[in-house]
Amino acid sequence: MAWLLLIVAGVLEIGWAVGLKYTDGFTRPGPTVAVVLVMAVSLAMLGLAVRTLPVGTAYAVWTGIGTVGTVLLGIYLFNEPSDATRLIFIAMIVAGIVGLKLVTP
Repeated sequence: MAWLLLIVAGVLEIGWAVGLKYTDGFTRPGPTVAVVLVMAVSLAMLGLAVRTLPVGTAYAVWTGIGTVGTVLLGIYLFNEPSDATRLIFIAMIVAGIVGLKLVTP
């Protein structure tokens, strides 16, 4: 259950990180409220996950999921660069996430 919570928390991190772009520097109330709410839920789920998972592992996986998802959505939604070197490093983050899952009960 902790891993499921952690994965959902990571996906929510993607949502609020990408959502920051739509807040226009926190000047747009609707997107700002949505981002803050999603941040709170993501952090709460991370907090629940670390009750049973090692905090270092959980935090690394949470930020890794958020990083990979945010980069990929940035490429898709905002036309950010997608050169081979960047994608190789993103693949390395994914490998790290998978590795942490494999060595953590």
